[in-house]
Amino acid sequence: MELTKNIFFNTDKLVENTTVKIYYTGTFFQDGSDNVSIHYGFGTNWDNVNDIEMKKTELGFQAEINLAGVESFNFCFRNGEDKWDNNNGQNYIFPIEKVSTELVVLSDEPVALGTAKKLRRSYLWSKKIRIAVYKIITYLPKIISGNYKRKVSE
Repeated sequence: MELTKNIFFNTDKLVENTTVKIYYTGTFFQDGSDNVSIHYGFGTNWDNVNDIEMKKTELGFQAEINLAGVESFNFCFRNGEDKWDNNNGQNYIFPIEKVSTELVVLSDEPVALGTAKKLRRSYLWSKKIRIAVYKIITYLPKIISGNYKRKVSE
């Protein structure tokens, strides 16, 4: 996913408490810099500030970062000559989405395997019913009109 020009992530969206790989093909990569670091923090106050040396590849500089459970991911880049790419003083700031809790089991009790079997059985029954309805709709008019011919086995 390209979030801004020359910055890419290996995911569609940034989600809290996950690891993301960031790729940088900006000014420092184009200038042929050998050492580039990403300087990053989280939230409006730049909490948990850290610097990571990025690996240079033929596709650009890359690094893996664990995203904290806050509202934004803030970062900028620095090369070996202590020059900064900080989005013209604005820094690069992207929202971090909360984990979807729709499928998360919140109780401490283990989920019974019987529940999965019941779901599977109900799925199979619904499929059988759909096939039966399809056959009735397809073949009943033929039987009533007399246009139904059985295959004769030889």
